[in-house]
Amino acid sequence: MVRNGLGPRGEAIAWHLAEELRIPPQAARRVVFNAITQQAVHRAFANPRPIDVNKVNAQQARRILDRIVGYQASPLLWKKVARGLSAGRVQSVAVKLIVEREREIAAFVPDERWEVTVRLCVDPGQAAPLASAWSKFLATVDEKGKGPTLKAQNTWMSQHAAIESELVELDGEKFSLTAVSTAPRDLSGDVSRVVEAVGLVDVKATARDNPEGKGPQKTLRTITGALDPSARYRVKSVETKRTSSRPLAPFITSSLQIAAANQLGFTTQRTMRAAQQLYEGIAIPGEGQVGLITYMRTDATALSAEALTQIRGFIESRFGEPYLPEKPNIYTSSNKDAQEAHEAIRPTDISRRPEDLREALTDEQFKLYSLIWSRTVACQMTPAQWDATAVMFERADKPTGAVVRATGRTLVFDGFLKVLGVQATDEQTLPTLGEGQAFGAFSIEPQQKFQSPPPRYTEASLVKTLEAEGIGRPSTYASIISVIQERKYVEQLDRRFYATDLGEVVTDKLVEAFKDLMDVGYTRAMEAQLDEIEDKGADWQKMLERFYGGFRRSLDIASDTMTHAKAEAQPAIYKCPKCGSPTCYRFGKNGRFLSCTTYPECDYAAPITRDGRPLLPERVDMVCPDDGSDMELRNSRFGPFLASVNFPHTKFVINLDKKEGVKLPTPPALEVDVPCPKCGAPLNLRMGKRGPWLGCSKFPSAAAAWPGRPSTRRSRRRSASS
Repeated sequence: MVRNGLGPRGEAIAWHLAEELRIPPQAARRVVFNAITQQAVHRAFANPRPIDVNKVNAQQARRILDRIVGYQASPLLWKKVARGLSAGRVQSVAVKLIVEREREIAAFVPDERWEVTVRLCVDPGQAAPLASAWSKFLATVDEKGKGPTLKAQNTWMSQHAAIESELVELDGEKFSLTAVSTAPRDLSGDVSRVVEAVGLVDVKATARDNPEGKGPQKTLRTITGALDPSARYRVKSVETKRTSSRPLAPFITSSLQIAAANQLGFTTQRTMRAAQQLYEGIAIPGEGQVGLITYMRTDATALSAEALTQIRGFIESRFGEPYLPEKPNIYTSSNKDAQEAHEAIRPTDISRRPEDLREALTDEQFKLYSLIWSRTVACQMTPAQWDATAVMFERADKPTGAVVRATGRTLVFDGFLKVLGVQATDEQTLPTLGEGQAFGAFSIEPQQKFQSPPPRYTEASLVKTLEAEGIGRPSTYASIISVIQERKYVEQLDRRFYATDLGEVVTDKLVEAFKDLMDVGYTRAMEAQLDEIEDKGADWQKMLERFYGGFRRSLDIASDTMTHAKAEAQPAIYKCPKCGSPTCYRFGKNGRFLSCTTYPECDYAAPITRDGRPLLPERVDMVCPDDGSDMELRNSRFGPFLASVNFPHTKFVINLDKKEGVKLPTPPALEVDVPCPKCGAPLNLRMGKRGPWLGCSKFPSAAAAWPGRPSTRRSRRRSASS
């Protein structure tokens, strides 16, 4: 009997072990359990099963596919881009997703729209004092120089019995004031008429250029005015609806990675490392080594009948009947390709609360276990109940037809939120309101808004996309994300992925060579073929033959016809500052750079920013001691340094360290009045990592040295001892 990981990979390991032990696979028995507990292990050994050959074949096919792509496509990148690069069947498609998102953002031109926010107060007589207090509040900043958050603004509004609303209707029609990117136009005149109808007087419009913007965003407009002191609003209608929110399903591998990234700030690797430790077992005082969670590589949301009974019993005894649904909550996977090989990720014993294990767990383990425990308990609790209120206000002092809307939500019954807690929201708390009730306006803010570009991927959103597209398996996502960063194809800044120049070039070359292989749909179809082998016993060797035939042809064509990345150039809009010729973008060992098109006749080259602008050297307040010229900050593959503007003709440079600043040059050796016993030359006093040492001035040709010279060679140690 053999026990190892669950799923096709574990099945293949069991098959190979049986082969090594010379046990016929059909005679071997496999023991499977998804939790390392005494009860689970005993149950597994009492019910061994045969090795599933279909899963073995699926795993072998998957492994061979990955090796074919990795071992044969990677050398193509070495030949056409640079040495040391790698390609992968899933890895390269993940990089492509990030590269495509980067290009979508670069090409995005936003639409323009206007919103009008109206803040109302219950006592119309307090409108003027509140307007002044609100302006002072908005002017406050924290230690980071940032203004009040939306949550702080809602708190202030609640404390002053104020309500925030948005203009939704004007003259009986829905309010919408937009300008599309394809036909930008000046909307300030229309906005001015709108805000006058809402309650501003002496309206003025100002505009300023925005060189960084595209389309309508090239001009930033501001509408200002004074509040009409007679402006009044009254309640037109109040509508309250009871809504509910259901608990989410228990964790699977991908959803655990997403939740840990969003709520704990964990990387996928950190999440899986901590989960592996919780699964393998933690030393619990009085119990010994205990596996705290079930197997953490799963795409099934199901819970065993035993687990459901235990969880429901815990909820009833801990929280009472109102929090326990009549029947267990059953969840199905949204991923149609889910293997459903075993249970969702859950605690092995729900009675082991996180706070009871605090002393036995590291901070990382405690946070992740708390996340898993609370999600598991919550998934079998009743929904939370809310009262969602929408209030419509209409202008009361003038028949302008302006109608504003305020919304709010109040928790009526916490349900599963009893365990998860009520998350902080940006929704305001509305006071008790009645139809016809009068309000004063103390703030009217027209705001120019622009459509946001697609967001860059975070680890959480990349995992979610890979799962939704059926690319790879959740158990591989952590290693994929790690590899694409190690290879410098992408980089993470502020927890978001940016495609590097190298990542873009590699992606373009792979798409040029293997258009099908790099297609998301093709990758999904290939995963479906692997599932056919696993579920229905399809012929895995024929599947590999079909794939390799087309792959090999594409590889041969690319090897013969594809140009080297360094030989390609893209035109740029800038002129060469040296000779006035056009410039172009080229690819080098440090990424893309700006180059003169007449190279090598003109040697102008400059690094560029992310958006392709030349990055000019930064002048520093320092004079070069060699020729008296100004100095500037430069970068090389060895790091930043200061050099003369006449560099490289003027050789003097000062190396810099990112942490310590200036790297001081090594002081010259101090000559002492002691001859070298080996050759008679004067000895020098030098400084090393282990302190001062004496060495021959002809060192290293003469190897005599005295303590504590940090020598590691035997010959030098023998010389020192003599």
